[in-house]
Amino acid sequence: MKTATTTAGKKRKVDIVVISDVHLGTYGCHAAELVNYLRSVKPGMLILNGDIIDIWQFSKNYFPKKHMQVVKEIVKLASKGVPVHYITGNHDEMLRKFSGFELGNLTICNKLLLPLDGKKAWIFHGDVFDVTMQHAKWLTKLGAIGYDLLILLNACANWGLKKLGREKISLSKKIKNSVKSAVKYINNFEDTCADIAISNHYDYVICGHIHHPEIRTIRNEEGEVCYLNSGDWVENLTALEYNQGEWSLYKHEQNMSDAIEVNEETDQHYELLNQKEIFSILMEEIYKHPAQDETHAITADENTVRYTGNR
Repeated sequence: MKTATTTAGKKRKVDIVVISDVHLGTYGCHAAELVNYLRSVKPGMLILNGDIIDIWQFSKNYFPKKHMQVVKEIVKLASKGVPVHYITGNHDEMLRKFSGFELGNLTICNKLLLPLDGKKAWIFHGDVFDVTMQHAKWLTKLGAIGYDLLILLNACANWGLKKLGREKISLSKKIKNSVKSAVKYINNFEDTCADIAISNHYDYVICGHIHHPEIRTIRNEEGEVCYLNSGDWVENLTALEYNQGEWSLYKHEQNMSDAIEVNEETDQHYELLNQKEIFSILMEEIYKHPAQDETHAITADENTVRYTGNR
């Protein structure tokens, strides 16, 4: 496995791109950086592995133009014939009722089984293995609010550090790495995903949810599996890329080229939209880009999409 880095120049061809945990609609989302990344690649398939739009946070009526630009870039890829699979997560769980929905090259599902060069990949967000999601969802939502506030505090701290000529820090990463229970939670999450994948004879298990980018082989008494986590676009700014039979972890480096031209007056208007208006604009963006003829067959049940086309 290798780690991909940002490269200037023409678009890179990538067989499959997997991103997750973008959290559009929150203050911590690095939408400009994600737009920059999406414009730098030419994927054969795009997999959105949950928590792309943070519907939990819609009560703040915050959805800047930069965030809407991410939606536009995704829709643009689908309209150009790129299969886009939107796998639902916990922060966008409202979309789970639409599992099996297809519009051109855009598909909504709860998990995806994907054949890759003679191997099988099991792709899902991962919140199904989160105990608090199953038994104390209110605690998870409270934690999401606290996390958003921590990201805001972190941004202020990094602004001050930059002025002083010092390196940026990640408060949440420091907390996760220093608290044993957090480290144990990540390890348990990864092992649980791997154990089930091995028992089902999958070669790859691909998740998001925990904001911890990773590619590693996990073994147990029954066998082994390649565990992959696409990370997030709040702290880590990472994506998974599959090209020529090999997975790599992309890490986006922030720089001045990430700037997106935004009309301040228009951007302010987006920030003041209410929930219904945000949804209305999102649907308008999807429907106004007619998709090209599909060349990939997709069959769906209520929870799983099996991709049966050829790359």
